[in-house]
Amino acid sequence: MRTEFLTIYWRDMKKFFRIKAMLFTSLVQPALWLAIYGLSMSTNLDLITPGIPGQLGVASVNYLTFMAAGVISMTILFTCLYSGISLQFDKYYGLMKEMVASPLPRSHILIGISLSGVTKSLIQAVIIIVFGLVLGVRFFEGFTVWSTLLSLLGVLVFIVLFAMGLLFLSVVISMRIESHEGLQGIITLLSLPLFFASNALYPIDSLPLAIKAISYVNPLSYFINGLRYFSLGSNFYSFGTYYTYSAYDMLLSLTFLLGFAIVMYLLALRTIKKAKIV
Repeated sequence: MRTEFLTIYWRDMKKFFRIKAMLFTSLVQPALWLAIYGLSMSTNLDLITPGIPGQLGVASVNYLTFMAAGVISMTILFTCLYSGISLQFDKYYGLMKEMVASPLPRSHILIGISLSGVTKSLIQAVIIIVFGLVLGVRFFEGFTVWSTLLSLLGVLVFIVLFAMGLLFLSVVISMRIESHEGLQGIITLLSLPLFFASNALYPIDSLPLAIKAISYVNPLSYFINGLRYFSLGSNFYSFGTYYTYSAYDMLLSLTFLLGFAIVMYLLALRTIKKAKIV
């Protein structure tokens, strides 16, 4: 079995840990977002909606816990979409030419970069979950040890599929755009609508019709559905809205993310094989 992609994987991970500024910001930024925005909004919503009753027998979830899944999704979204910049730098400075000239298949370059991106996403997700629990995020509340382990496995599967799809999309963009400024502009233009046209910070039902339509084809929404199902349960109540997830909803979300990852992989593989490296 050929494992040349591990060389690309270790190279990218070493770069991630050696560049202290990038490591610090990528790990601290989501924690700050959760601490500053999450705590502030949670306090304000508790003041605005103190008298809204929940449903009998249904767990009540505060806004900090509700939006913690959104912070995880935001972190993975930005981390994975911006991962393509390193590939563009390799192409610009001639490192990509050396990799292509070696016996290393181009598909292994794609696999190595995607695996490193998934690893970074998992590290950041763990940090957010642990830090969130310290702040008062009530993930896995009332779960048994066995159900918590199964839930963590479900969260892992959803993170891997979502991150892989975004990483392959990032490769497609980075290999087609020549300038760094143009790449950053396109990623920013793409990431903000994906994040805000989703259920990351608020219920989909509260969105205008046009944005709601976008949210139904937004992989971020399906990813967050999976996170909330596995971390909060199949039904819960939060700031005036009752949420319920069925096995069909999870199968739909899983299928959507799997299809998203496969389509993006095929596009990325076609792009990287046809790219002219000079």
